[in-house]
Amino acid sequence: MTIAAILRGKGSDVVSLAGDATVGQAVALLAERRIGAVPVVDGAAVVGIFSERDVVHCLAAHGPAALDRTVAEVMTRPVQSVAPTEPAIGALSLMTRRRIRHLPVVDDGRMVGFVSIGDLVKYRIDRIEADAAAMRDYIQQS
Repeated sequence: MTIAAILRGKGSDVVSLAGDATVGQAVALLAERRIGAVPVVDGAAVVGIFSERDVVHCLAAHGPAALDRTVAEVMTRPVQSVAPTEPAIGALSLMTRRRIRHLPVVDDGRMVGFVSIGDLVKYRIDRIEADAAAMRDYIQQS
């Protein structure tokens, strides 16, 4: 299965932020949407990822004044991304190797989706359960 298939299942709507948003605004967005990260965009290009980890590091370094900093100052970059044609297992491997939890899905320089490690693990579990059910059906028919 490819990343495109996962996006078809979960949808391709992506919440994003501009780099000039404040950390305080970004934190409010993460809390409101109950998400752990958001891509930072400049036009159609993904220029960074702002995550809960970035909040923690920024607060540790700057205290309460961190909330007034811009997202561009504290976001994670450079951005790792995947193409819609990437196999899900390849994206999961990349996330594991790089110790990241979110990947923008980019096609021809334009972000077309955003996947989390949770999306990919859900896919793997669903796939394993489907294979097990097919095996049980096959055994019962024999």
